[in-house]
Amino acid sequence: MTTTTLAVLVPLLPFLGAIAGLLLGRTAPGFVRPLAVLPTLAALLLAVAVAVRQGGGRAVDAATELTPTGSVPIELALHIDGFAALTAVVVGVVATCVQIYSTGYLRDDPRYPSYAALVSLFTSAMFLVVYSGDLMVLLVGWEVMGICSYFLVGHYWETPEARAASLKAFLVTKLGDVPFLIGLFALAGETGSFQITRVLDAVVNGGIEHPTLIALLLLAGVAGKSAQFPLHTWLPDAMAGPTPVSALIHAATMVAAGVYFVARLLPLFAASRAAMTVLAVMAAVTMAGSALAALAQDDIKRVLAYSTIGQLGYMTGALAVGERGAAVFHLLSHGAFKALLFLAAGVIIHAAGTNSLAVMSRMSHLRDRVPDAYWTTTVALLALAAIPPFSGFFSKEAVLGAAEHVVTGHTEQAPAAAGWIVLLAGLVTALLTAAYATRLWLLAFRGHGTEAPDHGRQPLTMTVVLWVLAIPSLALGGFAFRVLPDWFDGHGLAPTLTTSVLGTGVALVGGIVTYATWRHTTAHAARFPLGAVAAHPERDAGQVEAEAIASHEPAYGDIASAPDPSDPGRLLLGPLHRHAAAGFHLDAVYTALFVRPVQAAAALVRFLDREVVDTYVRGAGTLPRWLGTAVRRAQTGNLQTYVSVLLAGTVVLAVAVVLAATGA
Repeated sequence: MTTTTLAVLVPLLPFLGAIAGLLLGRTAPGFVRPLAVLPTLAALLLAVAVAVRQGGGRAVDAATELTPTGSVPIELALHIDGFAALTAVVVGVVATCVQIYSTGYLRDDPRYPSYAALVSLFTSAMFLVVYSGDLMVLLVGWEVMGICSYFLVGHYWETPEARAASLKAFLVTKLGDVPFLIGLFALAGETGSFQITRVLDAVVNGGIEHPTLIALLLLAGVAGKSAQFPLHTWLPDAMAGPTPVSALIHAATMVAAGVYFVARLLPLFAASRAAMTVLAVMAAVTMAGSALAALAQDDIKRVLAYSTIGQLGYMTGALAVGERGAAVFHLLSHGAFKALLFLAAGVIIHAAGTNSLAVMSRMSHLRDRVPDAYWTTTVALLALAAIPPFSGFFSKEAVLGAAEHVVTGHTEQAPAAAGWIVLLAGLVTALLTAAYATRLWLLAFRGHGTEAPDHGRQPLTMTVVLWVLAIPSLALGGFAFRVLPDWFDGHGLAPTLTTSVLGTGVALVGGIVTYATWRHTTAHAARFPLGAVAAHPERDAGQVEAEAIASHEPAYGDIASAPDPSDPGRLLLGPLHRHAAAGFHLDAVYTALFVRPVQAAAALVRFLDREVVDTYVRGAGTLPRWLGTAVRRAQTGNLQTYVSVLLAGTVVLAVAVVLAATGA
């Protein structure tokens, strides 16, 4: 079987699994779980086979015209280079782990068949984005992921939070997709093709007349899909969906698509120094702002959501300094440890019965209830904080090293200003990342107070995948930076001494200061009773999470909403904490600038339609209605009345004729 055939089967198998799962969900529910797991697992194995055959060498290209258009052709094309081959493997690993995990997490959910089918469709769409060599076909996968995210984030549609979050995710990403689509058409108009290889050839040969305009239009879509400032506000709210969905979206699919797209077309963006500077500023603001917001969140999943935004900022920062190898390297390692963090968070939430770190901090021995989640979360947080030798250290240092090369003039792939912006913001974010990672670990696993509830052991399907993902979180970085350069244009990814010392140093400072602050606050914290926490081992984790979302944790009394006196984030952030916890009020700003004016305009249009336009319409119909009424009333059916009216009319006409003759 050829490599091209294998590559076609990779997105096709999850798609067929999704269709079969929807069709058999009601008639043969016993097939739902196998149809969720086996096609995705088979796609993973085929993606591995494609990667082995591609081997980091020459790209695999194939194309056939999809349909005649009369102008720019749309082709069903494949373009599989080292980036695509490895990214597809990560997508397959994370998607397979999510499907296996979900069989236990949502084992009693009545909507599991549709959920599993949507996850399979989501996976198929991301595979299409990764392998596609045609921008229009890539756009199909891009948009399918958007609609899948709408349904999956709104899985618990009974809760207003889930409904609002799904709408927000859909609308904000569509806001970026409009200029993105315009940019794709403009790019095709200037190059005469949607095929990626031809577009890149046109860039190299100077065939792009307006690279800055096109790049900025495309960046709007990237900002929406990959949750970069200022279109990142949908991602924290998307935590209203089931935790496995969060792992899928945050680790390897939707939010990674924007970064991957820029990596694919990086020469186009590099052709505009202005676009690269804008990308660097966007990355810097995203990194630092999201890290501050993560340090102030109480919901464990929102901490991880803001963490995802910040790590995506590192990836876009690497692209801003012209190093797509470092960007995709961090995408790969982040996919492993962030998927692990979310799936472990699902186990923790099930054990604690809450998403709130404030409540968890008042539970003792929670780590003993979830030993698998405790140890694997520790590994993933160390990777997130970029502590050597964990994978996050090597990939994050590749980003900082690339920025340093631009600053020191070793490379001229990007403006020096972009290098300084990414380097300084990356170091500040490394400090803050270690701080919020340490805070999460302390509040979740080092609590004091009432004994944590015992929900029994989690299903094996939920714990095995944690250890599977812990392996690349621990070992991927040290292995990859030696092997991956052959796959990533031959560029070195080894850590540099300066950024390694600086990055690790600030991370250690962030972790140590946070720990010292926690010890100080814990020693002086008031002890609040936790309240009644009922153990319901018969409920699956999805039910626990859905009830937590719906109820805003009322089972814990006032403690759930009360400030946690042992939270080091409050002391570290000081007066900034309130603003960081609210995401620096960007939602309020957007409401004031966009939502309310649109609502006011809609109200004005409704008033004009009802009170002005409808008034004219009603007026135009009034006279005929009155005439009709008069004529209808004249039709009495009485012969004497008709004769009398006829005689009266005759007399009137005669008088009129006489008067006219006399006047003449």
